[in-house]
Parts: sequence; C-alpha cells; structure tokens
Amino acid sequence: MSLIGSFVLLLALALSGYSFLAGILALVRKGPGSERIGETARRAGIATFALVLLAAVVLMIAAFSNDFSIAYIFHHSNRDLPGPYKFAMLWSGQEGSLLFWSLLLGAYGLVLRLRYKTDSRLFAHASMVIAGVQLFFLSVLNFAAPPFAILQGSSPADGAGLNPLLQYPEMVIHPPMLYLGYVGFTIPFAFALGALIMRYPGEKWIAITRRWTMVTWGFLTCGVFLGAHWAYSVLGWGGYWAWDPVENASLMPWLTGTAFLHSVMMQEKRGMMKTWNVWLIFSTFMLTVFGTLLTRSGLVSSVHAFAQSSIGTWFVIFLGITFLVCLFFYVKNRDHLRSENKLESLISRESSFLFNNLLLLVACFTVLWGTLFPKISEWVQGAKVTVGAPFFNRVNIPVALLLLLLTAIGPLLAWRRTSWESLKRNFKWPAIGAVAVGALVVLLGMKPWQDQSYFYSLMTIMLSVLVAFTVASEFIRGGRVISQKTNQNLFASMVQLTRRNTRRYGGYIVHFGVVVIMIGFAGSAFNQDKEKEMAYGDKMSIGAYTLVCRSYTQDDNPNYGSEWAVMDVFKGGKQIATLTPERRFYKASQQTSTMVANRSTLKEDLYVVYEGQNPDTGRPIIKVHLNPLVMWIWIGVWIMIVGTVIGLIPSTVALRVAAPARLQTEPVGASR
Repeated sequence: MSLIGSFVLLLALALSGYSFLAGILALVRKGPGSERIGETARRAGIATFALVLLAAVVLMIAAFSNDFSIAYIFHHSNRDLPGPYKFAMLWSGQEGSLLFWSLLLGAYGLVLRLRYKTDSRLFAHASMVIAGVQLFFLSVLNFAAPPFAILQGSSPADGAGLNPLLQYPEMVIHPPMLYLGYVGFTIPFAFALGALIMRYPGEKWIAITRRWTMVTWGFLTCGVFLGAHWAYSVLGWGGYWAWDPVENASLMPWLTGTAFLHSVMMQEKRGMMKTWNVWLIFSTFMLTVFGTLLTRSGLVSSVHAFAQSSIGTWFVIFLGITFLVCLFFYVKNRDHLRSENKLESLISRESSFLFNNLLLLVACFTVLWGTLFPKISEWVQGAKVTVGAPFFNRVNIPVALLLLLLTAIGPLLAWRRTSWESLKRNFKWPAIGAVAVGALVVLLGMKPWQDQSYFYSLMTIMLSVLVAFTVASEFIRGGRVISQKTNQNLFASMVQLTRRNTRRYGGYIVHFGVVVIMIGFAGSAFNQDKEKEMAYGDKMSIGAYTLVCRSYTQDDNPNYGSEWAVMDVFKGGKQIATLTPERRFYKASQQTSTMVANRSTLKEDLYVVYEGQNPDTGRPIIKVHLNPLVMWIWIGVWIMIVGTVIGLIPSTVALRVAAPARLQTEPVGASR
C-alpha cells in the first residue's frame, strides 16, 4: 500500500508540474501549436485529480485494513475505531489533511476544466493558476509530509488511536465543510489573477465566478459554525467561541470573502472598486492558506490544531511567492483596474458597501493581529504575551454592531445618491419598532446601565430587530406591488418577488439569518453556571431548574470506557427531562473526552458536564451551565444556508417592479 500510494503521489506531482508549465507555455506561445499544448495541460490537470483520488482511496484502504506499518495510520487509527472515524482519519492529521486539500482542489479544478469552453482563454489562465497551487501541495506531500511514510521499527499490533476530541459525529462533516470553503476560494482567486494577467475586459470574470464564490462562502459558513457547535458539544466549557487561533483562522477568510461578495456588486453596477475587489480575493485565498498553516504547522497552540510539524517554512515561502506574483501583475496592469465612476454621495448604496468593507477589514485585521501577537511578542521580546477574549471583544463587538446598523440602512439606499426624505420615510417605522422592542426588554428587567455586556446585548437586540424590520419591509413593499398587479395573496406575491430576483432577496434572507444569530449571541451576557460534587439524591438548582442525581455508573466497550451520571431535571416541581452527562477514557490514545448532556430550547440551554469523580469520595463532580438563546445561533445558520441556496437559483425574470414609496425618490438602478 505504501509503495502504491507514494508512487501515485509522485506521478501526480509530475503531471501537475507539466500542467502548470505547459499551461504557461501555451498562454505565452503564439501559433497553431499553442492550442494543442494547452489541451495537454488541461488533460494533465484532470489526470492529476484522478491520481490524487487514487492516493486517498489507497490511504482509506490502508486504514480500514489496519495497516499500521504506515506511520500515519498508526498515529491516527486503531483496530477498534468505528468505521466513520476511520474515514474521518483522512483529515485528522497533518499529512492526511494536506492530501484531502489536494483532493478537493483537484475536484474543483476538474469541474473548471470540464467547463473550459465557456471562455477558453480565461479558463486556461485560471487552470494554470490552479495547477500552480496544486503543484505546491503535492510538493509538500511528496517531500515534507508524506502520508505513506513507513513506521520505523517493527509493525505494531494496534494503532495509537484517533484524537478523542475528533471522535464525535460532527467531526465527520465539519472538516470537509471547512476545507471545501478553504479550497474553494482558490477558484475565484485563479480567475481574478488570470483576468489581471490577461487584462481581461469588463467584469465577466466576476459573473463567471459569482456562483463559485457563493458556494464556497456557504461551505465556509457551515464549516465555521459546525466547528462552533462541535466546541460547544465536546469541549465541555459551556461556550462555542473562545477566539482560539484556529477558530480565528477560519473566521478571517470568511470576513474578507463576505466583503468581496458585497463589493463586487459595486464593480458590476458602477464599475467601481476594481482594485479593492482584486485584492480582497487575493487576500481571502492567502488567508485560507494561512489558516492551514496555523492548523497544521504548530505555529500556534490550539485545541483545534491536531498536528505539530515543521512544514511552516514551506507555507511561508508559498505565501511569499503568491503575494509577490499578485503584486507584480497588479503593478504591471493596475491601469486596467481604474474605476469607471466615483462616489457621488455618502448617502448612497455605494457608500454603505464601502463602509461595510472597511468594518469587515477592521475586524479581520484585529483578529489577525490578536492571533499572531503571542508569536510576534515572542520573537521581539523573547517572552510570549497571550491575547485573550477581552481584546477581541473590545474591538469586534462595536464593529459587529456597526455592521448590523449598515445592514439595516443599506437596503434603503439607492445607487449614486438617496435623498434624506426618502431615507427618513423608509427608515422611520423600522427604527420605531426597534426602539419599542428595546424599551420592552428594559421594562422586562434588563438593566443595561449596570454592566457593559448588558448594554451590548440590548444594542444587539435592538439593531437585530431593526434589520429584521427593514428586511421584512423590503419583502412586503415589493410583494404588495405585485399583489396589486396580479391579485395574488401577499405571501404568494413575496415568493414571486424572490423568484424574480433571487440574488437580491436570497441575500436579504441571509441577512435575516445573521440577525437570528446575533440575537443568539446576545444571550451570552446572561449565562450562569454552578459546580457541585453530587452524591445519590443530591440536588442542585440553577435558574428555574433543579437537578437531582439519581445514580452514576460505568460502562466499557473495545474503543473506550465511560462513566456517567443520571440526572433528573425538574422545573416548577415537575420532572421535564433526564440527562446523562458522560466522560470517556479512550484506550488506544490513553486520553479522556467529555460528552455533554444538553437540553436545548428556544429560550435557553441547560448544559450539564460530568467533570469526573472526586478521588477522595468517589462522587461525581457536576458542572451546570444555563445559556440563554443558544439555539437561535444554530437556527440562524440554517436560515443563512437557505438564503445562500436561493441566491444560487437563477432568477425567472428581471425584476422591474419597484415599490411606490421609492419610485419618486430613487433612480431605476436602486435595486440591488
């Protein structure tokens, strides 16, 4: 198996190298032979994917056949590991995750190369860039992190086992989603760089890559929040986001990718921000590579970083080369990126996108600086200075609130300029509704003057309501116009409205999903927790709940041993649930892991953790968290996914109906 896998990866490296060099030759050389060379480069790229797929299949066969002579299989699997986790072993370690990256890149490249007739020259440039990226990853796999390396010494009878933190069902889908997002941004990057190299006329490359970018952004969104849900369910600390370096690594390209999706509208509508958009997608791609560097190189310490190695130098060199290539072609062809129009008014759709971009980049820079600061301080001062959650929250919470405000105002603004009268008329009722909700929350007992976190929570709720009302007003206003013309009911008219402009109204649904998520975040200001050693019959109260320990017991299976407590949950004197928090000891790796018991409702989560037994008394130690509104976060993610899917569906007809209230004050181009 090892020889087969190593040979296949070496052959894939040779073919990717040929695809890259032949692709450059075909683009530079003029004459009848260039097309033939370009076709061979395209086919070599397709063959590269087939070979990388074969290498991944060989590694999977080795895992399921328990071939512990391969070092990677030994370190990340064992005989009693369940089948789904043996499959997840592919991305559980450094070598396998790099192979998985290369496999996904080959799959994306396959789709691109099969669609090359859309615009053969632009696709040839993009294919060449993808081949260059693939060449780097296959070089790392062959020379720095070979997944088929032989274990030194005699072959052991069993493996060291998969990291216990990864033995959770969500981890079978979280890393693939995250990597589909990471790798997918290579495609718009390749098109942007290719278009810049060939001085591609117009914005057609943006239209070609729009769906690529939306799909990739959707995958990355799923990956980020699946990671948050995994941390919430497995790590047992009661939270879902700790500004961990690897969490930050996934957030940064999401921020710049979100900025890119918004600002390309300005380039399409008004021919503006061309330089900005090119560098946004360049930065997003480099941040995805940087994220892999953080996860797999050992540059930072993280509960999510499951591999430590010295491949960081390879990634730093690749990032340096990528930046220099992008900079060279930008300087060479920057005159091609001149804006066709200028910003005419601060009260306009263009300005809202511009400020939105600036805020997203401020958030990204803050996260990047905070993530790297411990390493920078170590290099400069010789001592590592840790940056904690307070630093990130101090900057990013106000930035998030400003982004919410822009999300509410943006849909009410026209392209070029909007009159104050139009803005006040359309903004008045959503603003009144938001203030009314804020007043109601205060009357119900929230005291924002007592604590800064309460103030932020109140502002989050009010701004979220403002966005929700604005989004609703856009649907209702347009739906009424269609209803008047077609005599349909309002709901059917809003569905028809959405189908006529899926990109715009799908985006509004995504914004509504963000609102729901932000409301979930607002609940964290009111989290409670208690910890207690509990014998049979002992009680613990938190909020409106009373937990009674009925028993605690142990179990054993080939993969792990476990101990857990049986906790009856009462509310208002009535039993409403039985929870069984668990702690596992994995035999192969000799490590422990927590399985949280969680009763989740729209109002709050009752989150129970079995922290182990007191060695002196033999009694279990139970920690309970009461976390309000957490379910809203996961519901909001689903809404965002639905909105993204709707945005990917082609519109039935161009939307030509405008709301009466805006016809007199906004130009025809006001629609997004």
